[in-house]
Amino acid sequence: MTHSTKAQVALVTGAAQGLGFHIASRLFAAGYRVVLTDVNGEAAQKAALSLDSSGKNAVACALNIAKKTDYEAALDFAVTQFGALHVLVNNAAVTKATPVMDISPEEFNDVVSINLGGVFVGCQVMGKYMADQGYGRIINMASLAGQNGGTSTGAHYAASKGGILTLTKVFAKELASQGVTVNAIAPGPIDSPMVTALVPAERLPTLLGAIPVGRLGNGDFVGDVVVQFARPEAYFTTGATWDVNGGLFMR
Repeated sequence: MTHSTKAQVALVTGAAQGLGFHIASRLFAAGYRVVLTDVNGEAAQKAALSLDSSGKNAVACALNIAKKTDYEAALDFAVTQFGALHVLVNNAAVTKATPVMDISPEEFNDVVSINLGGVFVGCQVMGKYMADQGYGRIINMASLAGQNGGTSTGAHYAASKGGILTLTKVFAKELASQGVTVNAIAPGPIDSPMVTALVPAERLPTLLGAIPVGRLGNGDFVGDVVVQFARPEAYFTTGATWDVNGGLFMR
């Protein structure tokens, strides 16, 4: 089965701003029709219109990744709007930097269930659809925090991102024989609103000093890595994690 990128449809979670918007915009620029989803549906709508004011090739819908019914509704929306879904980018996450000894069991469970549970449900719902179609590309946004134990982020965030690396392998094995690949990208500190919120201005020089390349990462480049994983030609890469961290973690 051959697949033209021009006819392909991608859905990105947490796409209203930050890295999610960079990813959606790079997919759009590469010729994909894009469904931008976010827990804030109004913000997703504004983001979609900023990409395509006609609303023909970029559309938006509200999606809370903590709810399986929201994923099912978003899948129905994508198929109704564009006739199919070929690419899923699980990007949405909540970030908290509570010190590890101060995290309550409730807060830990909340962050892990949203971040890790959301990726699980997304892979399950969209993965089943893609497997039934015989083709699909799933890209999960992990994090350096899930590899090195975290620096600026909380233990629950780091643990959830580490779990995403494992879920990526689980679903890669499950779906490989049905034409669906599942890969992860693990960014380090990216020049984004999330990093700005977590790292006060006075701490930024210290952060940059700890990064071997001495700079924050570029969101558009991460988006371009997503585009590479999303290509039909990427069929031979599955269960992999691509590190984009300025040399902070090497393996």
